[in-house]
Amino acid sequence: MRVAIEKKAPKPKTCKNPACRGSFVPHRLGQAVCSPKCALATVEVQKAKEKKSLAMAGRRDIKVRKEALKSRADHAKEAQTVINRYVRLRDAHLGCISCNKPASWGGQWHCSHFRSVGAAPHIRYNLWNMNRACSVCNNHLSGNIAGYRPKLIEKIGQNKVDWLESNHSVARHDIPYLKRIKAVFTKKCLRLEARIQCNAA
Repeated sequence: MRVAIEKKAPKPKTCKNPACRGSFVPHRLGQAVCSPKCALATVEVQKAKEKKSLAMAGRRDIKVRKEALKSRADHAKEAQTVINRYVRLRDAHLGCISCNKPASWGGQWHCSHFRSVGAAPHIRYNLWNMNRACSVCNNHLSGNIAGYRPKLIEKIGQNKVDWLESNHSVARHDIPYLKRIKAVFTKKCLRLEARIQCNAA
């Protein structure tokens, strides 16, 4: 005697079309959408995703190729830009290192090297050698060293200033070092900016 096996009714599913997302009972195995219209829509969505993915991959490829073409001088410039930004943020509460302009001065602020990059490239990324200065002193007075030195002694001490002045070592910053400088100080800038915003709130 055969026993009749009762077929279970298929469970309702949610349509995979993002614009629909309606509930439906599938009529066949593997059915993911409620209607032919939604099937066409999901194909278009998938095509758009693939196109976007290809575009992103293309942009990444271009970025990788551009990075590979950069010279050591390019990396040095990028590292300098980031560390300059960090110094301006670090010293945001201080006035000009070379003159009496206060932190509230409304002009343009620069990162000024005590010993210039040309004269002492080996300490161009040394934070003792880099301080916030007004654009007038840095651009038009070549750093205004006569005012810079006494204020720097006040800030970091005579021993450190003596070290900066007497350091004549040779250092060639290689590309991995320059990339590391850029990465480290980008993070430091973000943290300092967040802290400044918190204090201002």
